[in-house]
Parts: sequence; C-alpha cells; structure tokens
Amino acid sequence: MKKLFLAFALALLAWPALAQPKSLLNLDKSGLALQGHDPVAFFTDNKPVKGKPELGLRHNGALYYFTTREHRDQFKAAPAKYEPAFGGYCAFGVSKGKLVEIDVDAFQIVDGKLLLQYSKGVRADFNKDSKGNLVKAEANWPALVEKKGK
Repeated sequence: MKKLFLAFALALLAWPALAQPKSLLNLDKSGLALQGHDPVAFFTDNKPVKGKPELGLRHNGALYYFTTREHRDQFKAAPAKYEPAFGGYCAFGVSKGKLVEIDVDAFQIVDGKLLLQYSKGVRADFNKDSKGNLVKAEANWPALVEKKGK
C-alpha cells in the first residue's frame, strides 16, 4: 500500500511538468522579444520599429514592446498573428535544424507569418525556395523545441 501511495504522490508531483509544453523563444536576458521592436509594426509599417517600454506586454514568457496602445491592443486580440515564427529565431537556420540569432532588418512576412533571418543575404538564400525552406523549418521546429526548449 505504501508503494502504491508513493507512486501516486510522485505521479501527482510530476503532472505539472508533463502537462506544460516546452517553449523556445529568442529573448534577451530580461525576457525581451524582437530586440525591443514592435511585432505589429512589421505588418502595419512594413519595417522594424522600436517599441516603448511603457507599452510593454508579457505573453507566453516573452516581453513585447509596442509603439502605440493600438498596436498593443491588436496584439492582445490576436497574438498568434503577430508573434514571430520559430520563437523569433532565424527561419533559414531552423530549416537547417539550427538555432541562429537574427537581424530584425532581415525580416519578411511569408504566408502571413513574421519570419526573421540572420541577415539580408541569408534571407535571399531562404527565398531561393521559400516554400520548401518553410516546410523544412516547420518540420524541424518541434524537435528543436523538445531538445533546446524549457
């Protein structure tokens, strides 16, 4: 009976860890995403724009800064639309099974997703077969999250 109780107690203790999926985000030491750039601005202004700390919002473990309250409200209403794909890591790197830092100026919107790249040259290489590279990145992402995520 004691062994059964002990097994049950251990299972209950392990339950939260099993229930929470891993996350893998490209953040700075303070948890800031996109190097402080407004995620909505990539879509509305078609360029990276630094957000304001006073308009910050935490979402899924990441801190996002916004340029306006309207952008923050847009993000709150549909975060999946504006969050960077692949946790904010370089999409071409993910297509190769690697986590690579990004240059926010090398962003692109593909199929409605915010993709970030290591550099504009890497973005050009990615775009030689953007659909194929996106499929590879999407296939590689779950294994990277499982291996490197928290």
